[in-house]
Amino acid sequence: MDCFAPAIAITGSAAISAAGNGIKPALEALISDTSCLKPIPEDLAAGTTGHCWGKADQFKATDFIPPLKARKLDRASQFAVATVGLALADAGIVKGAFPSDRIGIALGSGFGGIANASEFLSGYYQAGVSGLSPMLFPNTVANAAASNASIEYGLQGPNITFIQRFCSAESAILAACRFLEEGRADIMLAGGVDELTPQMIRGFAVTGQLHRFAAGFGEGCGILVLERAEHARKRGAAIAGQLTAINTVGFLLPGAEQQGINQLLQPLKSCNQLFFTGPEPAVQPLLGTVEAATIRYPGRIIGSSLAMGGVALGLLTASLRPGEQGLQLAASPEGPYYAISVLGGYPA
Repeated sequence: MDCFAPAIAITGSAAISAAGNGIKPALEALISDTSCLKPIPEDLAAGTTGHCWGKADQFKATDFIPPLKARKLDRASQFAVATVGLALADAGIVKGAFPSDRIGIALGSGFGGIANASEFLSGYYQAGVSGLSPMLFPNTVANAAASNASIEYGLQGPNITFIQRFCSAESAILAACRFLEEGRADIMLAGGVDELTPQMIRGFAVTGQLHRFAAGFGEGCGILVLERAEHARKRGAAIAGQLTAINTVGFLLPGAEQQGINQLLQPLKSCNQLFFTGPEPAVQPLLGTVEAATIRYPGRIIGSSLAMGGVALGLLTASLRPGEQGLQLAASPEGPYYAISVLGGYPA
């Protein structure tokens, strides 16, 4: 259990999702319960019907990135570069205004760069070594998105990428908070990014995952700007919310599930807003333990992914009034499990 005293300040946020570009369209869709998911073409879903996905169709990389530069980036990196720029602007942070080695990034990503990796390997299978494209190789790894965002905005502080199933973004956010607490950075960009490709859907269909955990998959990026509270106040930043605690357990032991759930949710047993990410069956055992005025599942609106927790936490923060208590729960089918406590606003 990580309790932050003083709390970690959230001074900016941004998102790209199936709802559009920015936090506002996704929040409006969530509050109005308007699904942004669209039917998956039957030829991708192995002939099955009734499946949907959350493609970020309104995103156009060249709206945020010069065309020649955008061509060199995989889709996940395009998401990350655009969203980090929006989040920095929301936090009032201008490139060069702070020491570059004091600003870092922590991202979760489940499938970042998978399209480029597929294209890169296809070249080898079709033509051997001569078919390999050097331009594609840098974007075949999951940490390409965080690295490309760092290059674009001069972020020379801590840089780390997590792949931890449906809790990838939450793991990254916890790491970012620890970097701040340890004094290794003054500002951290944290969240998650994932892309969604036809090849992935075909793979999910063949392995039976469309009927299980991949139903309603989505893509996009969600970024929070995190700072120690005293640093944020010193620079006069507007504080949208506070991260007060992050609890995590790796596994719910058979026969002792409730003990693990109690450990995860201590001491918070009630809140104003509860958001959750990950497959609904995995999160369901946690929901009955917390009393919440409002419970929302962003995955039903914009799609789910291994790194959608960054978008969800941005939406949760934006939905809180000053003084309201929020809680984000995240679960993977076999663990880990996360509970992130957020307090709206900041005391004067």
